[in-house]
Amino acid sequence: MNFLLDFFSAFIVLVVLSLWYVFFKQYNVSKFFKNIPGPPGIPLLGNALDFKSKTKGVLTAFLNYTNNYGGVVKIQIGPFRKLLLISDYKFIEFVLSSTKIINKSHTYKTMLPWLGTGLLTSEGMKWKKHRRIITPTFHFKILEQFINSFDTATDVMVEKLKKHVGEPTVDIYPFVTLCALDIICETAMGTTINAQSNEESEYVKSVKEMGRIIIERALAPQKNNEFLFRFTKDFQLQRKALNILHKYTNNVIRKRRQELLKEYSSKEMENPADIGIKKKMAFLDLLLQARVDDRPLTNEEIREEVDTFMFEGHDTTASGISFALYSLANNPEVQEKVYEEQLSIFGEEKNPTVIYKNLQEMKYLELVIKEALRLYPSVPFYARETNQEVDMDGVIIPKGVNITVFAYGIHRDPKYFPDPEKFNPDRFDTIDGKLPYAYVPFSAGPRNCIGQKFAMLEMKSTLSKVIRNFKLCPATPHHPLKLVAETVLKSDNGVRLSLLKRV
Repeated sequence: MNFLLDFFSAFIVLVVLSLWYVFFKQYNVSKFFKNIPGPPGIPLLGNALDFKSKTKGVLTAFLNYTNNYGGVVKIQIGPFRKLLLISDYKFIEFVLSSTKIINKSHTYKTMLPWLGTGLLTSEGMKWKKHRRIITPTFHFKILEQFINSFDTATDVMVEKLKKHVGEPTVDIYPFVTLCALDIICETAMGTTINAQSNEESEYVKSVKEMGRIIIERALAPQKNNEFLFRFTKDFQLQRKALNILHKYTNNVIRKRRQELLKEYSSKEMENPADIGIKKKMAFLDLLLQARVDDRPLTNEEIREEVDTFMFEGHDTTASGISFALYSLANNPEVQEKVYEEQLSIFGEEKNPTVIYKNLQEMKYLELVIKEALRLYPSVPFYARETNQEVDMDGVIIPKGVNITVFAYGIHRDPKYFPDPEKFNPDRFDTIDGKLPYAYVPFSAGPRNCIGQKFAMLEMKSTLSKVIRNFKLCPATPHHPLKLVAETVLKSDNGVRLSLLKRV
């Protein structure tokens, strides 16, 4: 009996201390949020019910909050989680340009089982050191060697699309996402998975599964909690998917490391960027030869960076390409200008040998991509968290504040983009570079997307080939997009259009 009383007493003390710790930790944060406008919530749940439809309700809720409460909005999910939703230019500029607010939000922890602490999720000195050694791998002399990979994968997609010419409607997204997966596997790991020919492969399905689980965990309080998540079906699905993904990457790393050791055993180690320029090498090869603190990266560190590149460079470009194709199909006058630019570069040839210089010449196509990413940013919002107290023009933001940058919101703000719902690539002829923190599809500042030049080249290469082979038309019947925010922006009812073969 005494034992039970002692146990119960200890349990009560532990609960009280835990609650006190949470209260003390959250006191300054709660005080900061007190005078910030936001939607009214209900006890314990806060605004969580606004996200009961998970990924499908996020954009709608965020837009409603922004329209009703302005560019700085307080949101509460559950009893303790608060976040600051920002689409105000000055606030976004302050956050993204800051050298102090560079840590990602704790909501990114749902990515850790897959990505570990790669460049997307790492912090502090590890992030700085890895950013420094990875940056040279995106040198244009290395990027131009990937163009053949873009071209080869897109050839496969074009052949598959030819089977759907003349149909009143076709969902373009599945074709594009598998093409992007083939591209990223070859450029990241130097290996081929033939996703377009084998879309039911375990690896392809595991990539899709992890993308779904990551975003659902970020929005569901019971799945966000590590302890409670272990009792869900998704935990078992995640274990299975991770086993497939990590096993594949680890095998590729191990095999390639052995090959490189043999290849360079008689040579002095060179600068990885120089090596990549002299000889075509995948992202993995360059990482295998990189050094941090005068030591090579471990297999785990390499896997984290390769998996991060796979994650960030797959769905994001697939989203960007798909929405660009949809926009071109529904704006024939813009499409005609894109096609005329292609004719001026390649003439009537449908499948020329494309080089880096050709892609650089596609100035109007680049404006089209920028406008598509404005209306449909691949990553519609992303979050940082203060790890120290910061001063913004006299306003003290305490440690532990989750700040969510609502890129989708500011991209559609008429203050920065007149007639924001209109697809108008020409707007970037006059505003490009003037308001750098109003257009942030690749983020901005010290923690911007390191692969944005890679992404732009891939999108240009893919769109160029599709436009040279097909005339894009609106779907029949008319297809309105139903946008949802998953790991990237997608359309819940597909991205549909119609294809006619160019002659």
